[in-house]
Amino acid sequence: MTRAANPGNGATYRDAGVDIHAGDALVEAIKPLARATTRAGVLGGLGGFGALFDLKAAGFTDPVLVSTTDGVGTKLKIAIDHDLHDTVGIDLVAMCVNDLIVQGAEPLFFLDYFATGSLDVAAARRVITGIAEGCRQSGCALVGGETAEMPGMYHGGDYDLAGFSVGAAERDRLLPRGVAPGDVVLGLASSGVHSNGFSLVRRVAEQAGVALGGPAPFADGMSLAQALMTPTKLYVRSVLALHRADLLKAAAHITGGGLPGNLPRALPEGTVARLDATRWTVPAVFRWLAEAGGVTADEMLRVFNCGIGMTLIVAAAHEAEATRILQAEGETVFTIGRVEAGSGTAVAEIETPANWPL
Repeated sequence: MTRAANPGNGATYRDAGVDIHAGDALVEAIKPLARATTRAGVLGGLGGFGALFDLKAAGFTDPVLVSTTDGVGTKLKIAIDHDLHDTVGIDLVAMCVNDLIVQGAEPLFFLDYFATGSLDVAAARRVITGIAEGCRQSGCALVGGETAEMPGMYHGGDYDLAGFSVGAAERDRLLPRGVAPGDVVLGLASSGVHSNGFSLVRRVAEQAGVALGGPAPFADGMSLAQALMTPTKLYVRSVLALHRADLLKAAAHITGGGLPGNLPRALPEGTVARLDATRWTVPAVFRWLAEAGGVTADEMLRVFNCGIGMTLIVAAAHEAEATRILQAEGETVFTIGRVEAGSGTAVAEIETPANWPL
């Protein structure tokens, strides 16, 4: 025989630390944000068990799907500790969609995973507002996500983020293609540290005795935390504009591993990208990190983007036209090197002067 639990003494999910009503309130709060990102191909809205997308309605005839997933890393620690939740969602989207476009794919839709110890609806809404803004800027739809409240796994209001994006390219337009010795390497300026290397950033600040809540040593009028939270730059519109002009041979998103770790992924075997570090402007945040932390040039280049968030490879004959298109899209463009013949596995070799990047 089954007996009804005593309503006065029975255990509840809320007693265990999970507030279903808060989760429902968050879903209702973000529905308008998701609707604002809709695009051709989206079927239905939030609330189903899965999101539907019609590739034919999006205009593709022979599409190949490209998918990416990523997070924001320990940059979240600064966001949480200093109540700076408004732009980490942009970081999350950028870390995914910037990887899609280097394959020649147009971002179509995005899903997020938000995990926390105790759901703060107001803070979570700020995070997801940033995700929606990143999707809007990238032309992709926020079609769904998951909010997980897990007391015991996370402490209090701590949270973690993961993103998942899907794009598509026509089969004959996938990148990279046709990279050869003589091609030019263009670099697009980054907006700052983006979302890589923050464990080292926080360690440098701690060892230098610089409080994250105090004034930024390299930026006027803001705290160090605020300066470091500058969101990852979204390169979707500019890179796709170049690709649609049929000028782009290959691209590399410069994330963890820096230029040496990422640019070779866009190169064929038997080639080397020779770069000159004096050909681009290094933002002040990287000069501060190098000086305050005593970080060597090699380590800076392995950990950080050092001012170049995206590299693009074009034929030398198309350098001027490619630069014009990118600048028209608002990019700061540098010619940072060339592709040369090499032997074996592709590499990127970067010449740095003494004391670079100081």
